[in-house]
Amino acid sequence: MYELQRLLEIEEHIKSGRLAEDFEDGSKSRKEEILEFLEKLMELGELADETATKLIFKDSYLEALSGVKVQK
Repeated sequence: MYELQRLLEIEEHIKSGRLAEDFEDGSKSRKEEILEFLEKLMELGELADETATKLIFKDSYLEALSGVKVQK
């Protein structure tokens, strides 16, 4: 489910300029598809950031509030 390799491929596709080329050379529907993809990718990035923050700081915050180390 956590397909890091696929994310790395998407990253490389964007960094290489191929995505921009696909957009420039694409039909109207292809351009819309690319823009939808990028919008969803940005939404997922925001969600990932929120989730990582919650996961990383959840126990630390509880520890700070209570003054007691949370058992793991």
